[in-house]
Amino acid sequence: MKIGFVSLGCSKNLVDTEVMLKILADAGYEITPDETEADIIVVNTCGFIQSAKEEAIENILDVAWLKKNRKLKAIIATGCLAERYREQILTEMPEVDAVLGTGSYHKIAEAVEAVAKGEKYTSFEDKNQSPLGGERVLTTPEYTAYLKVAEGCDNKCTYCAIPLIRGKMRSRTIEDIVNEAKELEKIGVKELNLIAQDTSRYGLDIYGEYKLAELVRKITEETAIPWIRLLYLYPDKITDDLIAEMRDNERVIKYADIPVQHISDKMLGAMNRHGDSATIRDAIERLRREIPDITLRTTAIVGFPGESEEDFTELCEFVKETKFDRFGAFTYSEEEGTAAAEFDGKIDEQTKQDRYDTLMRVQLAVSEKKLAAMVGKKIEVLCEGFDTVSGVHFGRSRADAPDVDGKVYFTAPKKIRAGRFVEVKITEALDYDLFGELV
Repeated sequence: MKIGFVSLGCSKNLVDTEVMLKILADAGYEITPDETEADIIVVNTCGFIQSAKEEAIENILDVAWLKKNRKLKAIIATGCLAERYREQILTEMPEVDAVLGTGSYHKIAEAVEAVAKGEKYTSFEDKNQSPLGGERVLTTPEYTAYLKVAEGCDNKCTYCAIPLIRGKMRSRTIEDIVNEAKELEKIGVKELNLIAQDTSRYGLDIYGEYKLAELVRKITEETAIPWIRLLYLYPDKITDDLIAEMRDNERVIKYADIPVQHISDKMLGAMNRHGDSATIRDAIERLRREIPDITLRTTAIVGFPGESEEDFTELCEFVKETKFDRFGAFTYSEEEGTAAAEFDGKIDEQTKQDRYDTLMRVQLAVSEKKLAAMVGKKIEVLCEGFDTVSGVHFGRSRADAPDVDGKVYFTAPKKIRAGRFVEVKITEALDYDLFGELV
């Protein structure tokens, strides 16, 4: 019995896919990367925003083609879309044979066993009680891995369905996380990316205080992994202890992904973001003062209900003045079941898109100047591979998180193995990438 997987959405969802892969491998099933060879395919869906839901449905329908035209016997839907629209999937997508909610990943072997017999199967166990962590099969290259430190979220932003889909925030214990980090080191991981819906909140639910700094210290003490990256740090929870750990710990990458979403106090209030514009500015000022070479990344939402031209202009000016090293934007997506779905003052789609385009042009000008300043400098790069078409290697610097940031392309006199750290002299700046040569 061959099992194929389609994993959609964020890195946190990818970790869930990797846990399911391990469960099935231990149960004796063969995992195949070739969907045309699969007897059963698991589609681990995303359902965060409308475009993600559409992508998930399209993938399920694409896989369904294999039922009619290849050897595929069954489709199992898991993940956020499956949790959120369980009844609709069962009634409106007869192609799907089993549906598992976000509290039932550990039931994947039972689901496979059922559909292999031609039976339908569903499981929607309490997402606030499901197991945390677990052994997994890495789908990332062996030198880099995500490490999920917590599940769920308590922030209750008015636009976000994650608490509905993933439940309350639940942190793993420090011991559990450190043990997984040690196992990842054994298989060759050199870059460890700590993730959660709100990583900076880690530990509050089980220890009564923020414990991310202590967790990082423990991982540093127990492993020799050279790059430890912290993703999703909310500005109101960036403690002095955490900043000191990032500053003083040589193995913690000087990189902070701070999702601010807006800078207008009116918009931040409507979004139910924790902390106002002063909190955001203070966090950025403290990080840059204590860690002058830090790379700052953020995201923003445009077109939220009630966003005026003045609010949007304030956001553009903030991005222009703050000069984030990395930046991403989203147009607001109305999600049923969220508080914002009931708000007045909805913005039309064209205006949302226009604002998005304007904001990204502002950031492009910032990015071009930032990257141009890198020309002539030598930086450490984690090589990720060789592009046979262009004849150049590519990788990422400390300033580039996997999947979301740019690349460093470079020439070398001989083939460089993926996963090796090299020094590259930058000779050219592109819009969001760098080009150089091996030193």
